[in-house]
Amino acid sequence: MNPDISDPGHGHSPAAWTAVIIMLIAFALGTVMLFLGQPYGVVAAAGVLVVGLIVGWILKKAGFGVNGPRYQPKGH
Repeated sequence: MNPDISDPGHGHSPAAWTAVIIMLIAFALGTVMLFLGQPYGVVAAAGVLVVGLIVGWILKKAGFGVNGPRYQPKGH
């Protein structure tokens, strides 16, 4: 591997982690609601999924995304 190539981050930021955790909770909730036969619960889980996407976008715009002014990567 060429050491001159910089790491683009691949989403290792507070914005990405927050969005992914919210979306994982939504998928788990939707799966449980589907198993229990609760269609309104599945729709609510889909709404939580969209909220996770919006929260991630807002955090990115607030500077917590990769290369954002508030993002501080860990030194490795």
